[in-house]
Amino acid sequence: MKYEHIILEIHNKIAWIKFNRPEQLNAMNTFMMDEIIHALDFVNKADSQEIGVVVITGAGKAFMAGADIKEYAQQTEAQFDAFQLKGHSLYAGIENNSKVVIAAINGYAFGGGFEIALACDMIVAAAGTKMGLPEILLNLIPGGGGSLRLTKKIGINLTNEIVMTGRTIVAEEMHARGVINYIYPRENFIEKATEFAQTFAAQLPDRLQAIKQLTQEAANGITPALQAKEAAALGKFYRSKEGQEKIQAFYNKSLEKK
Repeated sequence: MKYEHIILEIHNKIAWIKFNRPEQLNAMNTFMMDEIIHALDFVNKADSQEIGVVVITGAGKAFMAGADIKEYAQQTEAQFDAFQLKGHSLYAGIENNSKVVIAAINGYAFGGGFEIALACDMIVAAAGTKMGLPEILLNLIPGGGGSLRLTKKIGINLTNEIVMTGRTIVAEEMHARGVINYIYPRENFIEKATEFAQTFAAQLPDRLQAIKQLTQEAANGITPALQAKEAAALGKFYRSKEGQEKIQAFYNKSLEKK
C-alpha cells in the first residue's frame, strides 16, 4: 500500500513508521490514523525473520502534535465518536502487536502523539524534547488512554497534576520518572535510536513476545470498560459549550494564520 501521510520503511529487521505531515507538525487526522493502523497491522503479521522491531518516529521537528484540531472543529458528533473509537484500535495495534514497538520521540509529542508513545513498549527521546497531554486547555480530557497509561507508569499524583494542568513536560523529566528509557543528542538521534532498536532485532522473537505479554499483564490496569468510561467523558466534554468554544477558537486562529 502506498501511504500519503506516513512512511513505512524496513531496514535490517527494523520497520520504521514515520509520521509524515511535517507542515502540520504531524497532527493526526482520520486518513492518517487509517494509514497508521494499516501499517501496524502489516508489521504485526509480517514474518519475524523479516521484521523484529518497529520504531515509530516523526518527520520534521515534531513526533506528533496530537489530533488535527482543524478536523476536530468540523466533525459532527458521530464523526468525533468514530474518530475516538478508531483511535482505540490504533493504540491496541501497538500494545497487542507481535513485534516490539519503540517510540523514537524526535520532537514535539502532545496529546495523541504522547499517547502513542505511552502505548509503545519502550521510548527513546531527543534531548530537550517537549511533550504532554494539554487537552484540558481545550476544556477536554485525553481520549486515547493517555491519563490511564501515564498513571500506570508514574502514579496517580503526578498524572493528576500533569493532566489537570496540561503543562508541558521535557523528556528529561520523563526519563527521571522511568517513562523514557534513554535520552539521545539531537545531532545523532536516529543513529542512536537505530542502535537501540537493533538490540532487540537480534533477539529471538518468541522470547520477546513472551516478555511483552508478561510485563503487560503484570502492569494490567486498562480495561475496555475503563476506556469506554474515558471515551464517554471525553465525548461529553467535546459536546459541551466550553469544549466547542475552545476548539472553534483554535480553528479560527489557524485560519487567520494562513
